[in-house]
Amino acid sequence: ASWEDMALAVRRLKELQGGVAVVVEGRVAAELRLEVAGLMSYAPPSEVARGLESVEEALRRLGCRLARPLQALSFTALPVIPKLKLTDKGLVDVERGCFVDPVLR
Repeated sequence: ASWEDMALAVRRLKELQGGVAVVVEGRVAAELRLEVAGLMSYAPPSEVARGLESVEEALRRLGCRLARPLQALSFTALPVIPKLKLTDKGLVDVERGCFVDPVLR
């Protein structure tokens, strides 16, 4: 992804008030509005499911091989499940209960 595509994704997420945006070559290829804390939506379940399918299909077209990429990403950030987790405070070793420097020296 280019810096411009990433900036467009951030701007679109701000407009959506949270969610997921897939940007490819300067255009939003797919999006899912999750306006409740960036995690949930007031939309009907069928509409959310369509948005999720659209995002997952766009990610597959970009080469993602994960069956449920957004679910995998969610668990990556969930700090209560053991191993390394990414939080808003940094990288955490959950088993040892400490922060980890992400830079190898």
